[in-house]
Amino acid sequence: MMSNGLVAWSSKKQPVVSLSTTEAEFISAAACAAQSIWMIRILDRLGIKQNKCIIFCDNSSTIKLSKNPVMHGKSKHIHVRFHFLRDLTNQGEVELVHCGTKDQLADIMT
Repeated sequence: MMSNGLVAWSSKKQPVVSLSTTEAEFISAAACAAQSIWMIRILDRLGIKQNKCIIFCDNSSTIKLSKNPVMHGKSKHIHVRFHFLRDLTNQGEVELVHCGTKDQLADIMT
């Protein structure tokens, strides 16, 4: 969302099979971060400066995994290409914020 308006959304099957809900949410957050960084760079070229992207996530394990750069035994099965989310979080370009079930607008569709 930008200026209280929806500018992008996505609904698709994930490219890999997830072994846990944390992994599924981590992959979704990584895809969202990739789209957001692309949009921030486009806006930057248009002269509109954005500081960082805030991604709302309902899985607290995913948020903790993105902030902790240590590879845990429970997360080493997650493919390396999705771990760029950690780099973006550590650089301050992306911030994952917890979003409770009551605040999720898309849940009414499921």
